[in-house]
Amino acid sequence: MSYENLSGRTAVVTGAASGIGESVAVLLAAHGARVALLARRGERLEELAAKIRADGGQALAVVADVTDDASVRAAKERIQEAYGSVDLVVNNAGVMLPHPIDDGRADEWQRMLDTNVAGVLRVIRAFTADLVGAAAEGRTADLVNISSVGAHITFPNYAVYGATKAAVTYLSQSLRGEFGPRDVRVTNIEPGLTATELGSHVGSAELAGELDGMFEGIGGLAAEEVADVIAYVTSRARHVNLRQIMVLPTRQA
Repeated sequence: MSYENLSGRTAVVTGAASGIGESVAVLLAAHGARVALLARRGERLEELAAKIRADGGQALAVVADVTDDASVRAAKERIQEAYGSVDLVVNNAGVMLPHPIDDGRADEWQRMLDTNVAGVLRVIRAFTADLVGAAAEGRTADLVNISSVGAHITFPNYAVYGATKAAVTYLSQSLRGEFGPRDVRVTNIEPGLTATELGSHVGSAELAGELDGMFEGIGGLAAEEVADVIAYVTSRARHVNLRQIMVLPTRQA
């Protein structure tokens, strides 16, 4: 696959400690992008940054919590000090905490809203000026938001998670009207069943068993396969915006 247009880019990837975020960071760095790795687990980020550097890439580990305004602001300042202006943002950080709605798990609802919706907005706010500035200079500028097939297809007990992802999909669609005229591309990626740590967040043994059964019956995507899609869309010519992609295992309806 040709990813030459990634060389020289400066990327921020949230949720980079594992799963899709980790795979995106590795792939972008392998094709010449400088990558700032954002997540809460500092030790894991340092290990990943060391791996990327050992393979000849450039990576900066930045411990940050997207649910905290001050943390995101500090991360932005550290990234800009080290790498300068950012031209590629991958909003990947997210949590999935399924329960029946009548369990009334307001704590989990708030955590999903803070991470999956408000966290995306905090990161966008932090790097909007960079993206718009890069585009104004004639450089390629990308905002990639990781949503979910759950934005469109309902799953029992996943109502709040699906609602947060529907918000991300709608936000991406709306932002194209604001960013597109200024040559900033907005891409919304909606993965189906994918092998990541999200499944480990499921606290109910029954729901965890159902999820395992889906993987056994359908087969899931690898995180690297979703990362490949993200690298593809962000490496196209700057006037080409692949605006929305739903990527599913073949057997997932």
